[in-house]
Amino acid sequence: MFKQRKKIKQAKAVYDQQLLLLLDAAKVDWDRAKQNEQAIYDNNTNELVTQTALARAKYLYLYREARRRAVHGHRIQQSVIDN
Repeated sequence: MFKQRKKIKQAKAVYDQQLLLLLDAAKVDWDRAKQNEQAIYDNNTNELVTQTALARAKYLYLYREARRRAVHGHRIQQSVIDN
């Protein structure tokens, strides 16, 4: 009975860690998409705008999921340090 509880906590910890890794990767992708959109201002096509919007939507979805699960990272994001 008590081992079942321990397995559930371990699985949650693994999935929470994966969620944090996905969240960090999504943030990097969104930042890169924003930079590409700004750098290629002359040919600001719908494709670049769509890619940026998609990257933002992925990041915000993962962010909301992390907040819902009360997951917190233990390190500072590189984007915060650069600023």
